[in-house]
Amino acid sequence: MDFTEATDRLRRCHSLEDVGEAMGVSYALARQARLAEGHPNRRNPPDGWESAIAKLARARAAELVELAEELEAS
Repeated sequence: MDFTEATDRLRRCHSLEDVGEAMGVSYALARQARLAEGHPNRRNPPDGWESAIAKLARARAAELVELAEELEAS
């Protein structure tokens, strides 16, 4: 693995498309749920959003642990 690949993997993040998919809603709803309170286009996040985000966070954490282990082994 070279520096570019390692830093690309480190910087990889979940997109709002990923968040919407994990919550079972559209990208648009995920985007609207992030708008400030009082914004006319704001929507409430769907029920269960916490567990969906937690699942994405755990997946990302596992990816980072795997990256760290690969780098330490080389």
